[in-house]
Amino acid sequence: MKIKDVMNQQVISISENTTPIEAFEKMYKNGVRRLFVLDREGTPKGVVSYSDLIGVLNQLSDFDKENNKTMISDIMTTNIVTVNAQEEIKNAANLMLRADISGLLALDARKPVGVITKTDICRLVAAGLLIPKKE
Repeated sequence: MKIKDVMNQQVISISENTTPIEAFEKMYKNGVRRLFVLDREGTPKGVVSYSDLIGVLNQLSDFDKENNKTMISDIMTTNIVTVNAQEEIKNAANLMLRADISGLLALDARKPVGVITKTDICRLVAAGLLIPKKE
């Protein structure tokens, strides 16, 4: 089974000049735990997770929250791990395990086309559509 067959085709993204509060609101509104940072051409620049935002928002003073001094570019992870949407799901699972991350941006021709998460893979296993191999 291919990643493209399982991934969520909606990539929820933000720009580098988004504030943590705006990012958190977008995350909450869309029910996601990570936002991908894309430039104007749609090229991936980074990722920010729910836990990244919670950590930053807890440290910000009320003044910073009010005046939006911190930007996503200050806190995003720039070493973004991506996967080709045409690859097998097991490749995504192995990559997530090795990188100790819970979601990957899926690309096709270097452009974002979807997101696959550990939860997506667990749903396949639970439905009996993907049988994990014991090592």
